[in-house]
Amino acid sequence: MPIVPPSVTTAAGRPESVNGDWLIRGRDGRLSAYDAVGDGIVCRAESRPGGPWLAPRRIGGDQRVHPMLGVGQGADEYAHLATWRPTVKGESGLVHTTHFRPALAALDWTPLGHPNQKGDRTGVPAVAVDAEGRAHVFVRNAVGGVSMRGQKERGGWGPWRDLKGEDVEERLTAVTRASGRVELYGNSPHGILRWTQGGPGWIPELDASPLKVTARQGSLRALVTSDEHVTLFYTDETDTVCAWRPGGEPVELLPGAGPGPVSVIRCTLDEVDCTLLAQRSASGRVAFAAYPTEQESAGAWWTESGPQLPLDARVSLTEDASGRVVAATVIPGGGELRVARRKREAGLALEAWGVV
Repeated sequence: MPIVPPSVTTAAGRPESVNGDWLIRGRDGRLSAYDAVGDGIVCRAESRPGGPWLAPRRIGGDQRVHPMLGVGQGADEYAHLATWRPTVKGESGLVHTTHFRPALAALDWTPLGHPNQKGDRTGVPAVAVDAEGRAHVFVRNAVGGVSMRGQKERGGWGPWRDLKGEDVEERLTAVTRASGRVELYGNSPHGILRWTQGGPGWIPELDASPLKVTARQGSLRALVTSDEHVTLFYTDETDTVCAWRPGGEPVELLPGAGPGPVSVIRCTLDEVDCTLLAQRSASGRVAFAAYPTEQESAGAWWTESGPQLPLDARVSLTEDASGRVVAATVIPGGGELRVARRKREAGLALEAWGVV
């Protein structure tokens, strides 16, 4: 009988249900925020770029799904979503939809099946989209490895692929390099595992040796930081946020601000290419830290903003249509969404946080 791995949990003990950047800017410039609520996935979107937010809308029709979600976005700025739906008693299957624009309805859920043919949920899916706009859905399988199913070039989906791996934790992180090739990272007791594509449309292959570090469960975040590099951020066993680029050694960046996962984007601050991190701090507020991209030796330090939040509050970052940094927090399961934009002045000061 397949073994269902334990869920990744937040500091508050609730399952961590959303994987990927859940606050994104769509093709029409509007921001949207995705969440798993009850037996559905919902989207909250701006009525216009920078304007008021619309009421939450259910994604993918009336089909019931489980409260977990993987989010990915391609260069065309379409959102790709993957989740699990119940099938028969005690079993589930993965489904996918594409959301072309925040103000439009998403396509209905398309069934992808189960990486082990049948069984219950095995992990929160991760989604990446290649240069050709093809979604790749990754998930831990029932034997502790990783499986993937990808869209074909001419439509439809290819078969489930076994990407190997051993004792992989259920929460993966996927990213698309500047070249358009997809990469995947996973955590395990043996270290951090990395899968890479050898070329467009190729099946990602597992590196021969893991990165021999101990990372906190659910702490991996991958970010494209140049045309050549992806930087992986993780929190180690001493609660230090570390940065690693394959081919080099990990760098200790700064102490973690709090117990939750870190959100990270690349942006321009005062005409400098910067990497910006955000995390719910131990005090309950959102902490921000920035440094020149790929220059970890320059140092970084946390600055807190906003009201106190519950332990399980999620944080996400993006840039709006005018290039301003936007931060959002949400209480999982359809709770209060708060949004703040960077002020039009030097530094990283934010406007007042507004409740959507």
